[in-house]
Amino acid sequence: MQRIDTNLLNGVTAQAKESPRLRMNYNFHGSLEAKAQRLLNALEPGTVLPVHRHPHTSETYLLLRGKIRVMFYNDAKEETESTVLDPLTGDYGVHIPAGQWHTLEVLESGSVLFEVKDGPYTPLGEDDLLI
Repeated sequence: MQRIDTNLLNGVTAQAKESPRLRMNYNFHGSLEAKAQRLLNALEPGTVLPVHRHPHTSETYLLLRGKIRVMFYNDAKEETESTVLDPLTGDYGVHIPAGQWHTLEVLESGSVLFEVKDGPYTPLGEDDLLI
């Protein structure tokens, strides 16, 4: 059994604060080849997540604590929609369809997402970044 509690969130958050990328994953899946990629993603304000898409899998975010803004884009690099996730206001998560351009902005220190997407892990290719 793996507990998802304050101690785990605090530990991953501490690693994120020390990371040059200002984020840190904690994987529950056993390998990058696993059919389900399940992880905590601790994120700090200032982390840079490029606008990207996952062409072969949808992605689900559930915000366990903190506050983030998730933004969606079209192929013309225009923001088409955004939503603020904040568990204190009852806005817990978002499901992102496969192929949807998206990014996020961290609005509160100590933010931690639980993420799920289909595996195996596939690094983003040049065609999956909206630069």
